[in-house]
Amino acid sequence: MPRDWDRHYADAANFDYSPEPLLFEAAETLGPGGRPGRALDLACGPGRNALYLAGLGWQVTAVDRSPVAIRLLRERAAAVSSGAPSGPDIDIRQADLERGEFTIEPESFDLVCDTLYLQRDLVPAIRAGLRPGGLFVGAMLLQDDPAHESAFRLRPGELRAWFEDWKILFYSEIHPAARILARKT
Repeated sequence: MPRDWDRHYADAANFDYSPEPLLFEAAETLGPGGRPGRALDLACGPGRNALYLAGLGWQVTAVDRSPVAIRLLRERAAAVSSGAPSGPDIDIRQADLERGEFTIEPESFDLVCDTLYLQRDLVPAIRAGLRPGGLFVGAMLLQDDPAHESAFRLRPGELRAWFEDWKILFYSEIHPAARILARKT
């Protein structure tokens, strides 16, 4: 049964605001001429990754279906920009990825971040959406029990296989999650 994401995000005890650790390396080393570029944060929740990237100067598109998460991200972005000459550069979109309400345009991003969200049929669009040399940062939950597969959890080796023809800069499968940093060749 799908989780009630609005209720989840309404309780701040359910998540923290620290960005995915792989973004520290990825975001600071990638971009045209070493500068930040365009980033996409899929299923962004209240924006832990989007705000971090925007704070580094990235032009971020953040997408989530939960109105509560989107409201929290807007509030946090406004708080960051209060008193600052310019706020974070985030294009915030409320869209249900499973229903195809957001389209990842081909070769339009330098970095795509997908953490704790698994939608297998979105993988080809993620791959196509990155420009050559762009990075994919992913962190997704692994199956708890191999005998009982879940549509929302990865099988061992599955995440790595999706990017096996790219340069894999980092990969780990340490329960409960698989993590990857891969560069499009």
